[in-house]
Amino acid sequence: MMKKFIKWFAILSFICLALALSGLGLYISSIYVNAKAIEINEDVLNSSTLTLNIYDHENRPIKEENEINHAYASIDSLQPYTKQAFISIEDKDFYKHHGVNYKRIGKAVLTNLKSHSLKEGASTITQQLIKNTQLSSEKTYKRKITEIALAQKIERLYDKDKLLEFYLNVIYFGNNCYGIESASNYYFSKSANDLTLDESCMLAGMIKSPVKYSPIRNSEKCLKRRNLVLSEMKKDEKITIEEYTMAKDKKLYLNLNHDKINRLNSYSQASIDEAENILGIPARQIALSGYKIYTYQNKEKQSALYQALTSQNLNCDSAGIVIDNEKCSISAFYGDSCYKILEAKRQPGSCIKPVLVYAPALNEDIIYPCTQILDEKVTISDYTPKNVGNVYRGYVSAREALSKSINIPAVKVLSYVGIDKAKVYGEQMGINFDEKDESYTIALGGMTYGVNLAQLAGAYTTFANNGYYRQPKFISFITDKNNKLVYINKTANEKVIKEDSAYLLTDMLKTCAKSGTAKKLASLEMDIASKTGTVGKSNSKENLDAWNISYTKAQTVGVWLGNLDNTPISYAGGNQPTEIVKKYFEGSDDKSTFERPNSIVEKRIDGINLDENHVVSLANSLTPDRYTQTELFSSFNLPTDISMNFTEIEKVKVKSHVENGNAVIEFDAKDYETYTIKLDGNIIKNITGKSGLQTLTIPLSSSKQDIIIENYYTLSPENLASQELSFVKKERKTANDKWYI
Repeated sequence: MMKKFIKWFAILSFICLALALSGLGLYISSIYVNAKAIEINEDVLNSSTLTLNIYDHENRPIKEENEINHAYASIDSLQPYTKQAFISIEDKDFYKHHGVNYKRIGKAVLTNLKSHSLKEGASTITQQLIKNTQLSSEKTYKRKITEIALAQKIERLYDKDKLLEFYLNVIYFGNNCYGIESASNYYFSKSANDLTLDESCMLAGMIKSPVKYSPIRNSEKCLKRRNLVLSEMKKDEKITIEEYTMAKDKKLYLNLNHDKINRLNSYSQASIDEAENILGIPARQIALSGYKIYTYQNKEKQSALYQALTSQNLNCDSAGIVIDNEKCSISAFYGDSCYKILEAKRQPGSCIKPVLVYAPALNEDIIYPCTQILDEKVTISDYTPKNVGNVYRGYVSAREALSKSINIPAVKVLSYVGIDKAKVYGEQMGINFDEKDESYTIALGGMTYGVNLAQLAGAYTTFANNGYYRQPKFISFITDKNNKLVYINKTANEKVIKEDSAYLLTDMLKTCAKSGTAKKLASLEMDIASKTGTVGKSNSKENLDAWNISYTKAQTVGVWLGNLDNTPISYAGGNQPTEIVKKYFEGSDDKSTFERPNSIVEKRIDGINLDENHVVSLANSLTPDRYTQTELFSSFNLPTDISMNFTEIEKVKVKSHVENGNAVIEFDAKDYETYTIKLDGNIIKNITGKSGLQTLTIPLSSSKQDIIIENYYTLSPENLASQELSFVKKERKTANDKWYI
């Protein structure tokens, strides 16, 4: 019976498998047949100069240079080794196959099945040409089948040399370089027909991942990749051993075309990059398809930001961004670097403290702005943070610690919040973390990769927006060539922290702008909050990054200075970046103010308890104003302790002895108490307004004398404490008398 069951089970399984494979085959066949019917868009292949249509928030064309691929290289003009470099590394059988390399596809399928992904593509040069000009860049099996069908189709329309020419003129080399002529002009300031062997191999190597193999940002990886291309050419016997050795020994040498650098960090380019992500197609296809990109750029703010950034005569990479807080839209952006700044991640330094430390601590009811934190040398979980200059201040308030950017309190507060919880808050405000970001160093901005300017400035909009976060965007909407809407920004607000927590943090950062590290903003007549950050180079007094993120109720402005090749800079966050922010706001008519929520209340706290015991307690009704301070609190997180000071007073602790016939009295005075010393009922000393050890020497003239010490709160004399000391001289039969107390 069991054998019969197994037999039928095997038969049914075989039938099911056969049906499944047949169905899969029919599905693949239908995709393939439909793809064969798609017409090849030859305009995409032949266009050499394309313009993208980009508009500002008033639907006016943005007059920045928006052309791409305005340089075209014919296949006959290129050196043989230039063409061969791409063939050796990308598609050795290019001149043999008919668009598809089935052997490579089979190998890739097995690899992908093992990894349960589509990591291995096995695309030929022809397939890459189809992907970059005819299809979106999504990774699906349907797109792959369509790509194969169209690759076979285009092979029947053009010869191999023409296909290679199309390919070399559309592939992306990073830094807004589409096509080999554009790349050669940018990286080497020369035409593609003048490329040397090593230069050709560098360009051929980097197209696999223009960011990973960037000669500007990752020169070592780029060099290894270049040498791999050389090795493949030698293996293919396209260059001699001598040519290989000579080229391999050459260092990377770039001659960047600085006329094209500023385009990389223009508002237009940032919008194009965002549009590529939204539409899933490269910029060249966006232009050819006639899409129109409508952005949030504000012409006046863009001009003001540019003027502010260029007013400092900087000798480093720089960038600034302006975000409209209400819309979470990017009103202005400008950068100056030979690399796309928004694609780079940098250590945020102390600018991360509000995001990961103080906002979470306020929101979790762990601290008040006036909470006292001991600034001292400390080790937490094997991490020993240091303050700038190794200066330690003792007890400081959270407000002072944040506004003056003191490191130790920030690390301590993060330990109260917890690293995992702090990272959740950060992620909700648009900050990404690596799995290795598990140390308390993140309190000071020590991250594996860091953040970019848009992410960091975007996080601060949470505080201006009453605790709500929305990812800032460049693009408002996109239409096709027929003006049909194909995309509109509908990013939703998400609640991250409570409204009162956001207000309290803002109030703390207003202190930073008035008297803290951003005090250069103090002269601005506006309601502004600010934070600075400086990233130092390890074991050096030099810096790598300088930041300022400032915001009003209406807008957030972020500035970053540094060098993407990590060349040190001489700037600090509180200096040039803050000056740039100040320059921007000086020309602004921003009169917005932070409105205090109803849940924020003012309370008098006992200053004596705060100063002496470092405890936040409410002042009682008898506490004189002189000994109180008014602080802001959330009505949902008020101090529960009420100070007992000034309700009753303790007797002063006195030490006394007799020396050479004199009474010597010692006690610690407090500057808010008055001390009256009486001898035999007569006042001989009043002490007021003094603190610290007091020593009195009083002559003793009779056999019994009484000294009375009274103390009371200077402003509340009705609360009096009194104690009496009696000095008795007892005569002895010896020559010396002895006094007893």
